[in-house]
Amino acid sequence: MRLNVVSDVHGATEALARAADGADALVCLGDLVMFIDYDDFSRGIFSDLFGAEATERYVRLRTARRYEQAREHSHRLWAAACERYGMTRDALIESRVRAQYAELFAAMPTPAYLTYGNVDVPAFWAEYLQPGHRVLDGEATVIDGLRFGFVGGGLRSEMRTPYELDEDTYAAKVAALGEVDVLCSHLPPDVPELCYDVVARRFERGSRALLAYVREVQPRMMLFGHVHQPLAQRRRIGRTECINVGHFAGRGAPLQIAW
Repeated sequence: MRLNVVSDVHGATEALARAADGADALVCLGDLVMFIDYDDFSRGIFSDLFGAEATERYVRLRTARRYEQAREHSHRLWAAACERYGMTRDALIESRVRAQYAELFAAMPTPAYLTYGNVDVPAFWAEYLQPGHRVLDGEATVIDGLRFGFVGGGLRSEMRTPYELDEDTYAAKVAALGEVDVLCSHLPPDVPELCYDVVARRFERGSRALLAYVREVQPRMMLFGHVHQPLAQRRRIGRTECINVGHFAGRGAPLQIAW
């Protein structure tokens, strides 16, 4: 059995269409939407609405952790856009997120096992799923004899992305899995070298609940994304190999596992 695993697709529709090549199925660990491209300021919903120059300023402020100034800059942009388009901020975002989902799910190979990322909007997914797409979050399934557990979403952060949860709610999803052979999540476990992004130069949120689960259950493997350029891509915790599957929007290539 061969699985191709991706995370952080961020609007890479053409690459996603080829993501299952050479595999029996695809596993997608979320973050399908491209809201802001931190490497190319001309891409993403924010840039479509406000342009590359305004996007670059917003990114620079957030990267410098000047979050209040970034919010003020964003509020001014949104106020002007709402007046220009005659729509609310939520309606503008929703229309563009839906357009991306329509393209992404139409391109996504089947069969595919999916969970949500922190920038995803779970409420929209059901409208765009194709036959052969299965979404799991706080659930486990058996794939060719191995039990795979899936935990989607992120934890509360200053980024205020759409699908962020408090730690207790997130931990409850992890606890609901039972014992699995392969743990799949969008977030990494709370291990510093797996959470630090060397390009953004900051620690992303990792989950203490995931780390505790790995230490106790010792699945064969843990697969995750979220950190685009990690200090360490792999780390062994006991017998469990913890692997960041890579920033798919940047690499355009999946991680392949086989057994």
